[in-house]
Amino acid sequence: MEIQTLTINKERLEQRITELSKIGRIGETGVCRLTLSKEDRQAVETVKSWMEEAGLIARIDHFGNLIGRYEGKDPTAPILMIGSHIDSQPYGGRFDGTIGVLGALEVVQTMQEHNLIPNQPIEVIAFSDEEGCRFNKGLFGVRGILGKLEEGELDRQDKDGITRREALIEFGCDPTRFKESEYPKGSIGNFIELHIEQGPVLEKMNKPVGIVTGISGPLWLTVELEGFAGHAGSVPMPMRRDALVGAAKVIVSLNEIASQEPGAPTVGTVGSLKVFPDSRNIIPEKVSFTVDLRDIDIHRRNRLEEELRKRITEISKEQQLLVNITEDTNSEPRYCSERIKTIMREESNNIGLDTIELMSGPFHDSLAMSYECEYGMIFVRCKDGISHNPKEFATYEDITLGTELLYRTAVRLATE
Repeated sequence: MEIQTLTINKERLEQRITELSKIGRIGETGVCRLTLSKEDRQAVETVKSWMEEAGLIARIDHFGNLIGRYEGKDPTAPILMIGSHIDSQPYGGRFDGTIGVLGALEVVQTMQEHNLIPNQPIEVIAFSDEEGCRFNKGLFGVRGILGKLEEGELDRQDKDGITRREALIEFGCDPTRFKESEYPKGSIGNFIELHIEQGPVLEKMNKPVGIVTGISGPLWLTVELEGFAGHAGSVPMPMRRDALVGAAKVIVSLNEIASQEPGAPTVGTVGSLKVFPDSRNIIPEKVSFTVDLRDIDIHRRNRLEEELRKRITEISKEQQLLVNITEDTNSEPRYCSERIKTIMREESNNIGLDTIELMSGPFHDSLAMSYECEYGMIFVRCKDGISHNPKEFATYEDITLGTELLYRTAVRLATE
């Protein structure tokens, strides 16, 4: 299919993505903008200035979210919200989340330049702490505006012992005023998000853009195993209560359990592990590690979780270890709005864009928004499926096509 004339400003979008990638840069192409850090604040202020340049009324709420509002004909109508996040992993890339925020800004700025006034307000949002890597629990900003924070979240500490409460205050937020930043039930009508795929499907199919059908449900656990420390040179192997050996067995078991059904979209990962006392010649006494288990089929994921927990119990008994499992995140798979997908299909055809439909393994801010309103997502092709890595890459041609589809979808939702 031949691509029709594009509406958005490709050069402006590319310039802003490039400029933002300089904040928190690591190496030539990497980015480290941990949530609520100085780099995050600089990035938020930069994007805020672009929002104001585009004529939006911009503010930073008490959760650390950056929000730019474009007023509609009816200011009281449910909001069309568009956005993503600009915080990053500690060893991240320059497109993850960023294209969704700057793409959303480009959408609204283009609407203004075409004198298109939406029926309802449109808000461009950069959600705080989507990634969850600093305080080990993500989607903070989006859950905050929906009134869905959990007890104890402000007391979570980063690796330097700084609590989320302290980081928010340092960022300029006031945790005692969270209620002021929450959105009343029903005040958000639709949410759409543009994001790099973070997977290999679009590249494999040679498609620049895809329409997302749903998001796999993530289950995050923290597993703590406790044995007994001893001298590495003197305690016989049969007498050891080695917590790290137990952890290794669990990790292998997770990999086997998640690989049971070839072709299934199940994935299981241990991405963080802490060993105590962490000495070369001491048998590890305590080990704490994370488990990330995801699947688009909640029944299969529940069955695999049960199998994993059973295996952890067996291993802890074999190795004479105490075990404690904490559930950090548990979300069911969430499917995109059929109405919004239909609009995206129609507008793809109008552009001359040959899209495919695919599910998302990673979770996004859309996951939390799906409990509040209808949502839709657009994926942009990601080279080699690499993300959460400085080698993460998407071409500006593909990003432009994704943003054009985002623009046309937003126009339809805002004017029909």
